[in-house]
Formats: sequence, structure tokens, C-alpha cells
Amino acid sequence: MNIKEYFSSLIEGTHSLIKGMEVTGKELFTKKVTEQYPENRAELKIPERFRATLQFIYDDEGYHKCIACKTCERNCPNGTIQITTRMVDLPNGKKKMKLDKYIYDLGSCTFCGLCVSTCPTDAIEFSNDFEQAVFRREALIKQLNYLPEKEKPAPEPKPAAAKPAASADAPKVEPKVKVEESKDVQPNQEQKETE
Repeated sequence: MNIKEYFSSLIEGTHSLIKGMEVTGKELFTKKVTEQYPENRAELKIPERFRATLQFIYDDEGYHKCIACKTCERNCPNGTIQITTRMVDLPNGKKKMKLDKYIYDLGSCTFCGLCVSTCPTDAIEFSNDFEQAVFRREALIKQLNYLPEKEKPAPEPKPAAAKPAASADAPKVEPKVKVEESKDVQPNQEQKETE
């Protein structure tokens, strides 16, 4: 290494040091933000897109939209989701796959969101409830379909559509009947006149 290279590397190193000290100096004088957790729980703002734990979406009547297709279980990269299903008989005599248990292991979840983004019925979502600390690992395994399964009422048969009554003002239309002419039958007098 000659003298020219030595001084150029010394100048470059000094420039890099000054740049780093500039960033550190700015942070020395910026206002500090300290969350007083858990005292500030009432005004704590969690971003909507924060992924904390997986949950089912239930409607007002207590039904969920999961059809037990197991798409989320197949797309989970580390086997966090385990779905067990059962076959049920429908009123029309067909069989259908029904969700029995939806088990979610929060301890092994990587919060990648593949299960939520690939769900065809939008039955699951991530909540932003981040307080999930427990003392036992078994407490992190949750059954998401925690509400008792309600049977949806069977669809009522549609009543037969009543034919609209003919109004008195409507003209009566005679149905057209195709008359086949036979060789051995002679046309009557009225038919001869019209021809």
C-alpha cells in the first residue's frame, strides 16, 4: 500500500464516521416515544393490519362461513392448522362434508397470512389482539370453532306458481289445432268454400 492509497482510505473512513455520527446525533435530540404499557391500554392504538392471532368470522346469528375445504391447512407452511371433518346427510338425501374441529396452534404460527388470503369463503381473519402470553405451551393451541354448531334450517319448498286468472276484457284465443287431411275423408262444404 502506497502513501496515496493510505490517505485516500483514511479520508473515506473519516467521512463514513462523520456520516454515522450525524445519524446518531439526530436521534439524540429527537423526542422520545415511550409506551406506558399496560397503563395506557385504553388509548393504545394497534394498526388494523397487525397480525396477532387467527380467528373465525361469525355473523350475528352465530354461523361461520367455513366449508371445511382444508385449503388453509394445505397452504400453511408449518402445519399450524389442523382440520377434522365429518360427513352429514342433507335433507335431499345427499352427503356433505362438515367442519368438526378447527385447531390452530398459535405457538408455531409464523403469521404469514397464507391461510387468510387463500380462504375461498373469507371465513378466517387475523385479529390484532396481541396479548397472548401464557405460562404453558398447550394454552396456545386453540379451537377456533368454539361456538356450538347450529344446523341451518332446511330450505322450504317453493310453492307452485299460480297461473294468472284471465281477465274479462282479454280476448279469448282459440288454440290452434293442426288438422291432418286424409285421402279418404272428403272435405265438408265450408272447407270447399274457403279454398
